[in-house]
Amino acid sequence: MLDRSGSICTPKTLPPGSILPWRFFSCKEGTKIPSKRKQNTPITTSQLLYKNLLKSEQENWNDISARYKAMTKRIKKKLEELHKYTFSSGSPRIRFGENVYFEENGCIFLSKADDADEGNVDILFSTEDCGFSDAFIQRIRISPDQRYMAISLKSENSEEATCVIMKLGCFPVVQKVIPNVFNFEWATNDVLYYTSQKNLKCQNVFMTTFTNQKHTKLVYTEQDARFFVDIHCTKDRRFLTINSNSKTTSEVWLVDCRHPFKLPALVQARTKGVIYHIEHRNDELYILTTYGQPAEYKLMKAPVASSGMENWQLVYALEEKTKLVDLEMFSDHCIMFLKNAGRLYLNVISFDSYSVQSIKLPMWACEFELESHPEHTTSTCYFQLTSPVHPPKRFAYSFKENNLIEQAVQEVPIITNCHTTRLLAKSKDETLVPITVFHNVNSKELHRKPLLVHVYGAYGIDLNMSFKEEKLMLIEEGWILAYCHVRGGGELGLSWHKDGCQHNKFKGLHDLKACIMLLHELGFSQPKYTALAAASAGGVLAGALCNTDPELLRAVVLQAPFVDVLNTMMKTYLPLTIEEREEWGNPLADEKCMKYIKSYCPYQNIKPQYYPSVFITAYENDQRIPLAGVLRYVQKLRKAVLDHASRTSEKGNWIPSIILDIQATGSHCDSSWEESLNEVARHLAFLNKELEEVCSLQHHTNPANS
Repeated sequence: MLDRSGSICTPKTLPPGSILPWRFFSCKEGTKIPSKRKQNTPITTSQLLYKNLLKSEQENWNDISARYKAMTKRIKKKLEELHKYTFSSGSPRIRFGENVYFEENGCIFLSKADDADEGNVDILFSTEDCGFSDAFIQRIRISPDQRYMAISLKSENSEEATCVIMKLGCFPVVQKVIPNVFNFEWATNDVLYYTSQKNLKCQNVFMTTFTNQKHTKLVYTEQDARFFVDIHCTKDRRFLTINSNSKTTSEVWLVDCRHPFKLPALVQARTKGVIYHIEHRNDELYILTTYGQPAEYKLMKAPVASSGMENWQLVYALEEKTKLVDLEMFSDHCIMFLKNAGRLYLNVISFDSYSVQSIKLPMWACEFELESHPEHTTSTCYFQLTSPVHPPKRFAYSFKENNLIEQAVQEVPIITNCHTTRLLAKSKDETLVPITVFHNVNSKELHRKPLLVHVYGAYGIDLNMSFKEEKLMLIEEGWILAYCHVRGGGELGLSWHKDGCQHNKFKGLHDLKACIMLLHELGFSQPKYTALAAASAGGVLAGALCNTDPELLRAVVLQAPFVDVLNTMMKTYLPLTIEEREEWGNPLADEKCMKYIKSYCPYQNIKPQYYPSVFITAYENDQRIPLAGVLRYVQKLRKAVLDHASRTSEKGNWIPSIILDIQATGSHCDSSWEESLNEVARHLAFLNKELEEVCSLQHHTNPANS
């Protein structure tokens, strides 16, 4: 499902039922199955050298980690206290008439919607009791008659999920277990469709029945390895859609839920460059598509019986530089969840009058979490708003009352006076780049406060701005947090991504530099107190900035970073290489492309010069970011740092720390709360050590300041 996009990896529990296909589209990497030549393909280092290098790095980390032990312990304790209050502040829910289904702590509960007694709930499923103690719940689907519940469980060491089907009732029982599943939907009360996943690839759709004559059969196979298949059920449960997507092209097939055993029907044959997704209402298909100009999302419609592109009629087109985050269909209305320059708002479209009402949301809000509404006739839409420093708050929009209501939630016992500032930095080509800044309103002398900058800028994916306990803790400790929405990401629509991929990658780098320079110019910290954080593909821009403008930073934290772009894109046997050519280009077929990638690739451009300190977390069994590339990068960076130090050896000369923490467990995108806690604590301990002059956590730990 995900590419080298750690910054948007889904939380430990996905909002059940709330994710529509287009929310996933930009990160559905239809991955190439490794060729049979893979085992015989030579790699840059021999197996023996690789193992020795890996062992050496692990021993090096064991020696270095002692210096961060006390600080790590203190940070973990504080984060655990925060987690107690924020974990249950707003778990996504599935509303089914009077019933509400929700997940907490590896259990799925059933309660009544209007029950004031929160303790009056039934436990339907427990990962521990059912033998899945090492897994977390990723997705929940309830059958239309609520007799069955399908759950996907995923462990932190595996890309594939396991689907468990429960028969509900007074005593819920496990009915079936299906391994290696990506997603699933109920077509009817007792017919489940699901996709299988292997080597990061989904190409097959199966149907399994729970009638008296139980059977499973293959329904659809995607022949083009560039395409990734998932399934979705329309809001009115009239159709199940089989969606086959590449990065730039879509094709959808319809399964009639009234006749689930009939062959799927094609909506519109795939057309290069046209993305589309389907909803249904009153015998009409509502099509969210990039068809037509400009190449941004539009809502169109067509009759079910004549669904070809020639019959698509425009309903609503997004404004320029607007990101469509999600769309939810109801019987008489449609709600678009939108983002423009970091600000969130809703557009409510009436199907009676086709009027559009725009509703602005709180200034602090940065992310949506749409709750599941299985009944499309409901008169209320529920969703949650959050930011890096604001735990989820539940809101309800009433179609009848035409108003927005904030639901009562328990307040987190910590400072609430966090100020949100939105800025625009002028990039090298004078493009205005949005920045979102958070800081404590009580902070004085902001130019002497530590600044943590975040960047991603790839795949058309927004920078992850969901709530994290560590961000709230940093605000309390006086840090400034800045999120740079550079080109290559999706914050300003599809064109914002296009303007930062392939031969435009340098634009994202120029954007990042402009953002940091503006922050410093406006008095938000200064270079010696500034740190940069990035994950996965965000490592490209972070690593490139360290090469081109290292004086802007004091420290960098990278998680599973993509830092060896050229070597990776030259190896077609790796799972993601073929599909990601639309993001990075094809250096094997295009010499100009190869030279361009080489010009910004972090690994290729390391040289003896000043560098900030760097802390990298990598995973030994990461299928998406080859560990060998990270090892090469660290070795080359260390050598450059030492070469520079030897050439400029002066008394008291500062030598940056280059640290690699290789985790034997965990995966690129998912890890348990405990593992995440340990990683975050190590990262923050490193940052506090590097910026100890201005970090209050460091001062609190120092006995001299106790």
